Amino acid sequence: MKATWIYPLMIVIASSSYGILSTIVKVAMQHGYTSSEAITSQYVFGFLLALILFIATQRTLPKLTKSGVVLLICAGFFTALTGIVYGESLNYLPASLAVVMLFQFTWIGLLMDCVIKKRFLSRIELISLGFLLTGTIFAAGIIDVDLSQIPWQGWALGLASAFSFATFLQINARPVEGVTMIGRTFILSIVALTIISIFLSPEIMWNGQITAGLWKFGLMLGFFGIILPILLFSIAAPKVGGGLVPILSAMELPVAIIVSVLVLKETLTGIQVGGIVLVLIGMVLPSYFAARKRRMISTHTE
Repeated sequence: MKATWIYPLMIVIASSSYGILSTIVKVAMQHGYTSSEAITSQYVFGFLLALILFIATQRTLPKLTKSGVVLLICAGFFTALTGIVYGESLNYLPASLAVVMLFQFTWIGLLMDCVIKKRFLSRIELISLGFLLTGTIFAAGIIDVDLSQIPWQGWALGLASAFSFATFLQINARPVEGVTMIGRTFILSIVALTIISIFLSPEIMWNGQITAGLWKFGLMLGFFGIILPILLFSIAAPKVGGGLVPILSAMELPVAIIVSVLVLKETLTGIQVGGIVLVLIGMVLPSYFAARKRRMISTHTE
């Protein structure tokens, strides 16, 4: 049972940690910080936490192959790019619609996996996608929203964030020889912080914002947005496979909605509850049928 469920559970926990981030950023904004400052602090503290873990456990950089270096740089790049593009999309889209656009990573990730492995979508994957996409629309609460005034930049940036996140998931599903999980997280954090520092608010590292109180939010964002998910994805994604990772990562949406209701006191409607249930069904179906198939094969071989 442990071997069957432990790795999918890790993916669910990792994606759930991402769902907490939007609420932390909103609370930071309520305390007078901009979203750019909050997101930059996430990568600053993510790097510092990864550095502490690295020094405490390893201290020496791993010997990487050329392909390993390229893969880790790409993973770090797309980690940062997702945060940058998604944050920019919020300047054009309502928050609920931005979430829906980001969640297009489910079908984009599955299509990527099909192209990479030269296969077709299975029937259960198609059914699961139907539940996920329908549930996402209901859960985000955009059914009664007028979309006619949304500028094209919002749609483009929202779709770009989905593509970027799907690419990160696919890259992180590939193992890198000779690199521990902590070493991988440390290298990714360096690359991501470098990219973020170019495009967002590097001035927080010297203008006193961090010591003035931003550190509290940066520490939480760094742990739940860098350390925990990257470690768990690095461990579990190669075991689960690139096709199932995007589906299990859909847990981010229900967690984001539930945490915003509990912390920010946002309203939760019956339609949104129904959407969350559909998302959970869409997540569980592939794992359930995969487990049942393994049991049937085990029964026949005994």
